[in-house]
Amino acid sequence: MKLQALIQYGFFLLLLTLLVKPLGGYMARVFQGGRTFLDPVLRPVERLLYRAARVDEQQEMDWKQYAVSFVLFGFCGTLLLYGILRMQRFLPWFYPAYQTTPLTPDLSVNTAISFSTTTTWQAYGGETTMSYFSQMVALTAQNFLAGAAGLAVGVAFIRGFVRQKTDELGNFWVDLVRALLWVLLPLALAGALVLVWQGVPMNFHPYTQVTTVEGAKQTIAQGPVAAMEIIKNLGTNGGGFFNANGAHPYENPTPLTNLIAMLAIAVLPAALTNTFGRMIGNPRQGWTLYAVMTALFIVGLLVCGWSEQKGNRILEQHAHLRTGPAANQPGGNMEGKEARFGIAQSVLAAVVTSDGATGSYNSMHDSYTALGGAVPLVNMLLGEIVYGGLGTGIYSIILIALLGLLLAGLMVGRTPQYLGKTIGPTEAKMLTLYVLASPLAILPLTALAVATKTGLAGLTTNTGAHGLTEIIFAFASSLANNGQSFAGLNANTTFYNLTTAVAMMVGRFGLAIPALALAGLFAAQARRFAGEGTIPTDTVIFGALLLATALIVCGLSFFPVLTLGPVMEHLVGFQPLA
Repeated sequence: MKLQALIQYGFFLLLLTLLVKPLGGYMARVFQGGRTFLDPVLRPVERLLYRAARVDEQQEMDWKQYAVSFVLFGFCGTLLLYGILRMQRFLPWFYPAYQTTPLTPDLSVNTAISFSTTTTWQAYGGETTMSYFSQMVALTAQNFLAGAAGLAVGVAFIRGFVRQKTDELGNFWVDLVRALLWVLLPLALAGALVLVWQGVPMNFHPYTQVTTVEGAKQTIAQGPVAAMEIIKNLGTNGGGFFNANGAHPYENPTPLTNLIAMLAIAVLPAALTNTFGRMIGNPRQGWTLYAVMTALFIVGLLVCGWSEQKGNRILEQHAHLRTGPAANQPGGNMEGKEARFGIAQSVLAAVVTSDGATGSYNSMHDSYTALGGAVPLVNMLLGEIVYGGLGTGIYSIILIALLGLLLAGLMVGRTPQYLGKTIGPTEAKMLTLYVLASPLAILPLTALAVATKTGLAGLTTNTGAHGLTEIIFAFASSLANNGQSFAGLNANTTFYNLTTAVAMMVGRFGLAIPALALAGLFAAQARRFAGEGTIPTDTVIFGALLLATALIVCGLSFFPVLTLGPVMEHLVGFQPLA
């Protein structure tokens, strides 16, 4: 691992940590009804929206009403997006000479579900499939709306620990509006202006035809890129305007835009730990969660960076090419990476995007070494607990913490508590549903893909261990509502369009509903004072318990398939399995 890479990693983590407290405090004020500097401008707009939608901001919801509103909102967004995609050819700014990928019914369904669940899994190339109208009115709008809905659920979950002897978790529509107006919209406007300043296009010009130096004809796509680019990261969505995503010079032209993109992915989910600590009245609790997240983040960075810098062992064995560091070369696995970013920034982006539920990659992860590519996969299989998605990250890591406390309580014979709330039999059932949702979705879908001709047909480039990794990566990415892919898998087929859509819905609603149910159960409890047998949850020991629980749950669920995928590839290379 080079010193230069370590400095870049340290600088990013320093910036992220410095932003956690101010942003976390700001979001706590927003969702607790406190005053902010934007109130004079936004409060009139907020009241106007409530009047138009006939929403009573004083009327709160129980967890069932909140969950129904969340699901219906996502369903309506999916239907609207599907309708726009199916009618795209009749809408403005559609250029049939350039939008050549047909939006079939199954691809449209997949894309609609993808963007309404913040997955933004793209089984298509953006510039060859989507018109400007679809990019702006359909996809970018859903980046805002779906991201705000996820943030609202995260805040409602926190209220379950703040409140007592009540069944109210807030009002979904109020939380949605405040997430949009006070959090996402101001940050997106400021970020888009910076991106335009750095050279990211923001126009509605037709594609440009040019003649290269060699005399060949080339089509240069452009469009309203800056508007979509910033919110795809802030809303933990990740869908690229262009097929190359963050590796495209129009989406990511400079080192500054690369840094902004990575900060935008991680900063709001990370800051929600501070929001959590402030809302429950104990900031140390939030910092403990943030420390565990960051510890896992650092481990992923070091493992992935070491593996990629070491080079590709398979090329050395079979092609006799030295790819590791030497006296006359820096070495490392540069396949699939932008020369502008190199190994260090490519690895940093890969870890940030896989931890942050945002598939906004700037290198091709399919070309990583076996262990290097395993890091983003494991990050997603951990369940969005390392910063995670907008709203989903905070409840994911707390649910794993609750599971750890439950197991520890069973071992010592005491009823487990967290922040004065008891984890009883009903709460344990909700935890079980949450923990089992991921393996019960990912593993059967992966088995179906490798056991059927239609599933195996997607392996157009690789078979064997790497092919299996490509398949499980697709379903893990879909369930984590992440969207990045090992691009060697051809996913634009009816089989993968439908099966990944199932995984996306489980990842969005199958995890959020148990979280809201738990929040409702905790809100109904009276807060108990900590006794001598209560495990303190703001200590290093608790952090170690949380860390161990996360790794054990992931290992028990996915270690066998990881052994058949990236571990076997590391040992035997790209050879097909017998």
